This record gives sequence, structure tokens and C-alpha cells, in this order.
Amino acid sequence: MIVLQPVLEIQSRDGFALWPVAALEPYTFLPLSGALSQAEVGTAVMSIAACNDMDPEGDDGPLSQRATDPLGAFLHGLLTVDPLFASGGLRMTDTATGVTLLPGCCNGLEERGDWGEVLDGDGWASFGHDPSPVAERLGGTVRLTVDAEQDDSPVIETTVTGLRPLLAGVERDLTDFLRLVDAWAARHLPDHAVPVTTALVRALAPPAPGAADGSAQEHGKEKAQT
Repeated sequence: MIVLQPVLEIQSRDGFALWPVAALEPYTFLPLSGALSQAEVGTAVMSIAACNDMDPEGDDGPLSQRATDPLGAFLHGLLTVDPLFASGGLRMTDTATGVTLLPGCCNGLEERGDWGEVLDGDGWASFGHDPSPVAERLGGTVRLTVDAEQDDSPVIETTVTGLRPLLAGVERDLTDFLRLVDAWAARHLPDHAVPVTTALVRALAPPAPGAADGSAQEHGKEKAQT
């Protein structure tokens, strides 16, 4: 069976005390869905905010002014940077062979529309580097190479018709996650709940029409890891 999940790369939580977060290892991947605990939701929000902890480029107006309190300062980039970067992507696992394809460095969940290019575009896409995962359409088959830089890289094969519902499932998972964010933000960030929720919806916006049959629409770069 082929399993496809939206995953977020976890950022370091050392010294973080603005809200509760889960004890997850940094630079591992957290699958986003409606099944997360409150602490896992907090970890996801912290990680996306940390990915965007910068000042908007070329802006010397009000948006460039960080708040002086620790919470407002940490949320500054999340609430002002455009576009937002959500380090991670889609993780595919073939449960029959045990092979897993992970997003590489500098790939973001906001780029998942590239999977639609494999199905309906030029038939090829890459998803970061170190490792360098690649997907290519070969007739009615989609071949996914775990690391294109390795001659003997493991591969996963699925069908074009089989991949479409998996991509739709990714959008449902993200929609369910964003519903959790609504309740989480109201509880843990009551003074910032609306802008934080709006920012997370923007960060995880569905691909353009035609890239995948997404349902996250109903809810609604770059600081690469080195």
C-alpha cells in the first residue's frame, strides 16, 4: 500500500517557552492531520513561525517594526512575511517494500503543487536536495526516486490514477489540521488567534487549480535549513 502524508520539518525547541510544545526531535518530520495533540499543534505552529522569523524584504514601513514583547517579536515574521515558507513537503511510504521518500532540504509544503505537475504538467518534479527526491511520469506510472544523486537509490512506483486520490487526501489532512489550529490559537494565543490562524491558512494554501483535487480551500521564501 502507498501512503502519502503532508509532513512539517520540526525546528529546534531549545529554550522555547511561549506556549506548550511536544518533545519531538528537531529536523524530523511531523505528519499534519486532524489527529495531532495540542502540544503537537503547538510544535507545528512554532516550527512554521521559526521558518519565517525574519523581516519582510524591502519594507521599511510599519510591517518592518517588530514588537518589543517576546511573543509579538517571535510571531512577527509569521504575520508579515509573504510568501511564507513551511519547511517539509510530502512523505510517501510503500508499506509493502518499506521504502520511504522524504522531502529534501529547502523544500516546503507550499510547493506541493509540483506534484500536480507530474500528473498534468511536464511529467517531472524534484523536491529539494540532500536527499534529492524526484518524481517522473512514465505513461500511466509514476516513478519516485528517493535520492536522484544515488545510482542505486530505492524507488517507489504507483499509478497516475492511484496518486490523484492520495493527493486529495493530503489536502483533507491539511484542512483537518487547520481546524485544530483554530481551536489551539483561541486557547493559547487569544490575543493573536485570528492573525495566526489566517497566516497558517496562507502558509498551507492549496495548490493552484488543476495541480491536485484539494479540499483545504474550504478553510480558507525562503529560510532554508542548512
